[in-house]
Amino acid sequence: MAAKFLKLGQKNYPKRLADIKKPPEKLFYEGDLNCSIFNQCLGVVGTRQMTDYGQEVADKLIRPVAEVGVTIVSGFMYGIDAAAHRACLEVGGRTIAVLGCGIDIIRPKRHAELKERIITGGGLMVSELPEDHPAFRWTFVKRNRIISGLSQAVLVIEAPKKSGSLITADFAFDQGRQVLAVPGPVTSTVTEGTSGLIKKGASLVSNPGDIMKALDISLENYEKSNRKNISDLSSQEKLVFANLEKSNMSIDLLSRELQLPVGEVGQTISMLSLKGLVGQNSQGEYYLI
Repeated sequence: MAAKFLKLGQKNYPKRLADIKKPPEKLFYEGDLNCSIFNQCLGVVGTRQMTDYGQEVADKLIRPVAEVGVTIVSGFMYGIDAAAHRACLEVGGRTIAVLGCGIDIIRPKRHAELKERIITGGGLMVSELPEDHPAFRWTFVKRNRIISGLSQAVLVIEAPKKSGSLITADFAFDQGRQVLAVPGPVTSTVTEGTSGLIKKGASLVSNPGDIMKALDISLENYEKSNRKNISDLSSQEKLVFANLEKSNMSIDLLSRELQLPVGEVGQTISMLSLKGLVGQNSQGEYYLI
């Protein structure tokens, strides 16, 4: 079956993308096109060598933004890209994956399941390249201008000094988009690039409200929803929640702090996870989302 595409100048071609320098003549896509997906978009980029800090930040920042209907646009690679797509999908949001190859190629191959989730969740896979076009360094650079071109603002989470994410940020600056950056530990080489962006004029982001302010969205509805979620917790769930507000903790540490059986704490954590309130890092520690 022939690939579907939007042609520059067509009514359904995303207006924001059409206004950049050298927009794609054709935008190939896979998924059911609903043009409202382009209305309000946040680009999210970052390192492929994501740390636990990056994963936690992605969860905490992306979920509430996706919950209020913002489309998350990212590059489908491992690391921050995949974390951004997944965080969006986990709250029922729509996400656009912009590829550095043709849409018939799954790269990396381990993201076949992620591609399926994006499409079934009402999102899109897009590329300016023909269906079976392979990926090269230059195709990823060209892809980056599409991520920023589709977006009102671009958020950078973890980027070393030499990072493709900084190329996306430069495109965003040139296109007149807001550039947002998450600060990191001064000892971390993974966040040297984001620190540089903040010095260059990017807006510092430390909570979802900073992003929503940049997109001119009220945080009121999310805050009301979040308060309701917390108020509906059981007494033991509230106890675990309160301890996780102090710091990230493993189930064993929570068990010792609360003087409760490990199995009981584990069940409580499972319920909080199902309610979308906690995440887990690679060290086995839980954190509030």
